[in-house]
Amino acid sequence: MTGQPVGGVAVKAFPVARSEARLLVPALVFIALVVAAVASLGTPLITSVATSFHVSLGSAQWTLTVALLSGAVATPVLGRLGAGRHRRATILATLAVVVAGSALTVLPLPFAWLLAGRAAQGVGLGLTALMMGVARDHLPEERSAAVIALISVVSIIGAGVGYPLAALLAELGGVRAAYGLGLVVTAAALLTAWRSMPEAPEGRSAHVDVAGAVVLAAALLLVLFLAGERNLWSRHLAVAAGLAVVAVVLLCVWAVIELRSTTPLVDVRAVRHPAVAGANLAMFVGGIGMYLLLTLITRYAQTPHGAGYGFGLTTFVAGLVLIPFSVLGFVAGKLTPRVRTRIADPLVLAGSAVVVGGGFALFAAARSDLAELFAAMGVLGFGVGGFSAAMPGVILAVTPKSETSSAMSFNYVVRSVGYSLGSAIGGLILAAGTGPGHLFPDDSAYTTAALVGIGAMVITTLTGLALARRRSSETNP
Repeated sequence: MTGQPVGGVAVKAFPVARSEARLLVPALVFIALVVAAVASLGTPLITSVATSFHVSLGSAQWTLTVALLSGAVATPVLGRLGAGRHRRATILATLAVVVAGSALTVLPLPFAWLLAGRAAQGVGLGLTALMMGVARDHLPEERSAAVIALISVVSIIGAGVGYPLAALLAELGGVRAAYGLGLVVTAAALLTAWRSMPEAPEGRSAHVDVAGAVVLAAALLLVLFLAGERNLWSRHLAVAAGLAVVAVVLLCVWAVIELRSTTPLVDVRAVRHPAVAGANLAMFVGGIGMYLLLTLITRYAQTPHGAGYGFGLTTFVAGLVLIPFSVLGFVAGKLTPRVRTRIADPLVLAGSAVVVGGGFALFAAARSDLAELFAAMGVLGFGVGGFSAAMPGVILAVTPKSETSSAMSFNYVVRSVGYSLGSAIGGLILAAGTGPGHLFPDDSAYTTAALVGIGAMVITTLTGLALARRRSSETNP
């Protein structure tokens, strides 16, 4: 079997035997699920961390933000390393870092060490794109497409798996017990990778653009900082706007560095391809909307009855609201490969965005009963599952095999930024809807946020339709 040419030389690929493929597929999916679930552990534990370590909620929030930041920075670097011949070593070394970070979160150490451990755990988010690269190199084409779609889905629904388990363990045994779950599953993932990950095809090489990585890290640090520090926007708008301008300038500088580099961290020229650019735009705007609704529903469920709405659910019970999200997201992920045989990937993206928009509409119109929240979360999960399963197909249709990890890693950076902004936008809208002297926003603020989310999904739908129209014109000139 011959892979895509790299530097004018044909690359020899090594498809694994059928028996090995049966072991490889669950290993790829398991690793992607683990790193996503472990990175999301910070979400349900923020209050518990603040109480246990005697820090503010803002400081405790960094147990989530720092994982997202390290993941966003590590993803393109790992994607580039994964494009070379040392992909197996890169996967094993990354998982070893995640295991070490998980150990830091469990040991009785000060808060700073917990943040360091969470940063190390977040590095694992960069492995999702590498799992896709392995699948594309070592599985038959039809099989690899379905597996890549499934990996994309589990990287999303992992949060829904980790949230209730972590919340339950926190209630039963405290924060350390909840993080202990991360240590166990990451150690299992490392063992699984050591037993099952094949070597990369011969003839590939990869060099990391250090300057590009540093500039991108600085830009993403500012972006995620601005997304997490909501008070900065409400109290020091000029400072926040200035930092936002600096972040944009750094991203522009990074793009120039990548264009001039002979070994870019991300092939910006490939990213400028209309199909790839459109897919990343859809991922960015769609990610804002998807995470916005996820944030709204979970926060609404935990709002006490005294606010005049909400259900006052505990962290664990609120986590159970995510079960429909995970289950229906997985169902959509399994159905999407069959749908893609009849409908083009961009149309699946557009249709999935419509479904997510339907979840927003349901939440805006009906949320007085807990069952309605479960329904909205299920609709969201089904839409996100279909969207995530179709996204790789749009990008990889115009991407060489050798650049699979790099191309998808950039898409996941875009997704991380979109998710962070979605969470921040939701917080800003609810903060604006909170009256003086009130602890909780007015119920109408949730409706306003839902309408904003519907607008985001309209843009995402139109982007998907534009991509479909372009593909149709290229196929039928």
